[in-house]
This record gives sequence, C-alpha cells and structure tokens, in this order.
Amino acid sequence: MLNTEERKTLLGLARSSIKGEVEVSEKVPNEFNEMRGVFVTLTKNGQLCGCIGNIEPVAPMYKAVIDCARCAAYEDYRFGPLQKSEIDSLKIEISVLSVLEKLNYSTPDDLLEKLNENLGVVIQKGMNRATFLPQVWEELPDKKEFLDHLCMKAGMRPDEWKRNGLGVSVYTAEKFCEEK
Repeated sequence: MLNTEERKTLLGLARSSIKGEVEVSEKVPNEFNEMRGVFVTLTKNGQLCGCIGNIEPVAPMYKAVIDCARCAAYEDYRFGPLQKSEIDSLKIEISVLSVLEKLNYSTPDDLLEKLNENLGVVIQKGMNRATFLPQVWEELPDKKEFLDHLCMKAGMRPDEWKRNGLGVSVYTAEKFCEEK
C-alpha cells in the first residue's frame, strides 16, 4: 500500500508526463523502483478519454506511470490525442496491480462463483488476450455480462468463457486518483 504522499508523487509524475515536463531525479523512493503492473486512466467530464497500462511489470513503477500516462493521453487508439487545452481538465487515476494469479476452475458456474468485484480479470485463449480492471465491475456488475464483454474485448465470441480452454488469471489493484 502506498501512503498519501507517495500517491501524490505518482499522480504528479503522471500529470507532468502528460504536460511533457517530467523530470525524475536519480533518487526515487525504493517503493517506486518496485516492478509492478500499472494502468493510468484519464477521464474528462466523467468520460473515459484514455487508459493504457501493463498487466505484468515491464518497468519500475515510477517509470511505468510516466510511460502509461503519456501513452494514455496521446496514443490510446480508441481516442484522439489530447489537445494541450484539455490537460488541465483531466482527472488522472492510477491503478497499481498485484501479481497475476492463475484461477483454476472446472466449469463455467465454478468460474462465476470464484469471481468478485474486487478482482481484475485477464482471459486468454490462443493469441487472444484481454483484461478488465476491478473498477469495470462498477459498469458491468453482472458476472455473465462482465465475461461476455471481456471475451469481446479479446476478439472472441461473447460466450467463449463457457467453453473449454480459456485461461483466466486474476489480480487486485490499488486505485487512487487526483482530488479535483
């Protein structure tokens, strides 16, 4: 768990990265050097306008936040790049992920039983892979609907989760955002 000051520092790094003003001293807190999966989510007037991250660690936490914030602002293919005039109205949310854990299940009903709103979910079958952060449960609280949408996000049929061969992993996320 990150304390309030550490959260503010990471949010500041994210905002500075979006503004193109990021400068990182060589001395960062040890916690920030930990290799963790990270997502940065950007909203404007309550609407999603960028979300980029890494399920598995690819860089120290502070570097991942810097990179994901910039990419969420300017490279998320679902949205156009942000304009400079929009930066001040952005709300930045950071999710720091736990280590992925393989979820063993025997039937579709067993899978449904093991899922809950505290878990982020990764599904994979062949080359198709997708995740939903735990906060997606707020929009899709029905477990079947959640899995249907996740399968579609991965480029699979909505009911693919009911078939054999779907790999499922779960994680938790420490989520925090700017106070605006």
